[in-house]
Amino acid sequence: MNKLLVKLMYSFTFLLLLASSQAQPLSQTIRGVVVDQDATIPLIGANIVVLDVEPLLGSSTGADGEFRIEKVPVGRISLLASYLGYEDKVIPNIEVSSAKEVVLQIELTESATSLEEVVVVDKQPKTEVMDEMALVSARSVTVEETNRYAGALNDPARMVSAFAGVSGTAYGGNEIVVRGNSPRGILWRLEGVEIPNPNHFADEGSTGGPINALNSNMLANSDFFTSAFAPEYGNAYSGVFDIRLRRGNNEHREYTLQAGVIGLEATLEGPFKKGYNGSYLFNYRYSTLALLDGLGFTDYGGVPKYQDLSFLINLPTEKAGRFTLFGLAGKSSILSELSDEDLDGLVVESHDVQAELGVVGLNHNILFNDRAYLQSSLSLSENGSGVLGEKRNTEDDFYLYLDNKLQKWAAQASTNLHIKFDARNKLQAGLTYTRLFYNFRHDEWDYESGQMVNYIDTDDGTGLLQGYASWKHRFNERLTAVGGLHYMNFTFNGAQSVEPRISFSWQQDSRHRFFGGYGKHSRLAPITEYLARETLPDGSTNYYNENLELIKAHHFVLGYDFLFSPNAHLKLEAYYQYLYDVPVGATPGSTYSSLNDFGSFTTERLVNEGTGRNYGLELTLERFFSEGFYYLVTGSLYDSRFTAADGVERDTRYNARFASNLVLGKEFQLNGAAARKRTLGVNTRIYYAGGSYFTPIDLEASIAKGNEVRYDALPFSTQGDNIFRLDLSITYRINRPKTTQYLKLEAQNLTMHDALVEQYYNGYSKKTEEIRQLPVIPVVLYGVSF
Repeated sequence: MNKLLVKLMYSFTFLLLLASSQAQPLSQTIRGVVVDQDATIPLIGANIVVLDVEPLLGSSTGADGEFRIEKVPVGRISLLASYLGYEDKVIPNIEVSSAKEVVLQIELTESATSLEEVVVVDKQPKTEVMDEMALVSARSVTVEETNRYAGALNDPARMVSAFAGVSGTAYGGNEIVVRGNSPRGILWRLEGVEIPNPNHFADEGSTGGPINALNSNMLANSDFFTSAFAPEYGNAYSGVFDIRLRRGNNEHREYTLQAGVIGLEATLEGPFKKGYNGSYLFNYRYSTLALLDGLGFTDYGGVPKYQDLSFLINLPTEKAGRFTLFGLAGKSSILSELSDEDLDGLVVESHDVQAELGVVGLNHNILFNDRAYLQSSLSLSENGSGVLGEKRNTEDDFYLYLDNKLQKWAAQASTNLHIKFDARNKLQAGLTYTRLFYNFRHDEWDYESGQMVNYIDTDDGTGLLQGYASWKHRFNERLTAVGGLHYMNFTFNGAQSVEPRISFSWQQDSRHRFFGGYGKHSRLAPITEYLARETLPDGSTNYYNENLELIKAHHFVLGYDFLFSPNAHLKLEAYYQYLYDVPVGATPGSTYSSLNDFGSFTTERLVNEGTGRNYGLELTLERFFSEGFYYLVTGSLYDSRFTAADGVERDTRYNARFASNLVLGKEFQLNGAAARKRTLGVNTRIYYAGGSYFTPIDLEASIAKGNEVRYDALPFSTQGDNIFRLDLSITYRINRPKTTQYLKLEAQNLTMHDALVEQYYNGYSKKTEEIRQLPVIPVVLYGVSF
């Protein structure tokens, strides 16, 4: 009896211990490295503390600048990093899950005053960008925000459309319209390298698309710029998206699997071997609809088929610096069909679209000493597209009206030197050469001659040289200025631009900041436009646009930022932009201007005699995510105008005149076992903006010609309806030991608003048709990390 009692007591004690161990609160490790922001050298002895937790959690950096904090509670936390002689920095709103370690690189800024004079100034760390040379019209884009904002669909390009001065389009793509400029003025960079349009189903000349090939599971915090860019950035006149990839975990293997409407994907990361700080990170995604179509589960045309692969391999060495190999590849196709509802859904026009993109690059960073380092890169990119367009001629017959195959390669080499002279002064200078190779063919149906005509047929190459120098001077803790030059030369025709840039930031006190800047910027037209040709009577070829200049713009910015609470700020920003050397139609009286282009390219004869003006006022009211709640209110009032060859100033296509956003969300911690932490998130976005402009269709002339004809004398004189869109997302996350599961339900245009966006001519029915705002778009996503 006693033995049985002893056994029962042992068993009961064991069960209590087991239950106690299972009831332990979930926790995770936060680790990383602390470096000097300007010189990137590790800081030894820096302190990192987790804020607002009991008991106190923290760590100090060792000889290599690395730190480790274990048993950090799962949830959202903030860190405070401090180091003697440097300004404190808060890293807010870090999402800690049970499945993945949090690995950070924290950059601290050396104090511009002596130790005896140091004044602690809250420099609004929650709005800082990665590029220390950017003082105006810049915003960091975090992965956490991209996944949290309703309507973003985990796409950073869609997410930034909630920022002041930025809007998307009602066509359904992720094109980025910045301060009334054409999306063609956007520059995309990946790991510091200029890349082609990183979207599926993209063509030459476009910068957006329906689906981004950049996967949010691969991204680190990145920078987005809307005006007066730092001297480092060239070949852009409207905006810059500087994307960074995160490094994989260099101590443990981690996996993420996701399945949803957009695609099926897998992410793999981990170390190469124990004791080596190198790591790998890979992601592959395949279209869900393409998979279902291949299995015979779909019975409709126009199935979008795409797949993409991205990777980053981090290879540090003891003496030769750090090497980083990265890449992005995507392939997509769709058979798009246009049907006439009045003819029982009869297909009247079709486009067989094929697109591809690829980027592979090798970056090298090496420290010369504690004040200077060199960044160098080699990369090769490729993008191509092909379109076969057919229109119905009779009930049983189609004719080919568009046939193009466009392919472009870019081999790029760059080097950037960073020198920190002291706590007040830093020099940054660099050179980039890009060798472009292209193979283009473009044929279109000529309705006057009744046959296909070739406009582009070339297999050649050219080059683009860019250089810059940038100087940052900190007069004191409160006043900082950046000045420099950017130079660009297009070797195809010798077109060049010398571009001065200057900006300042004055932190009046811990709550008030004033800033301003000026920059001259330029961008190439799509390469295809330089190569448009005609055959002369003597049989020779005339490239009539080969001497096009770069499109140029002057940007002026002034702003004020008021931190009215530790977690909320109000920002006002005014801007003026003057664009010149804009390609416009060469025919006297022509009303064509490239400032109204949406994507693709034109084969029209062009001259650089156009101008444009954009000016406006922007407001941002934001509460950063804190205590489970956040909001973002943005508003823009602006005017965007263009002047073509006829000398008349008019509204651009993108002159919506106003845009507004309300983004807000709440996160709820649900009761449950200690070993299972559940979180429910509800996020919404309300978007209201003016409609874009379009040129009305001349129906009689279209019928007579057999093709769409617009009233060229009335360019962009008709405005579409104002756009209203309500987006909603609901997320549910469960953290278990070593595993995190999440479910996301998202819907765009929940209220089914049906605004008029554009018109087109239906050549078969000989009627004008309307393009309306996209209906509700539901998205479901399930994922698991372990």
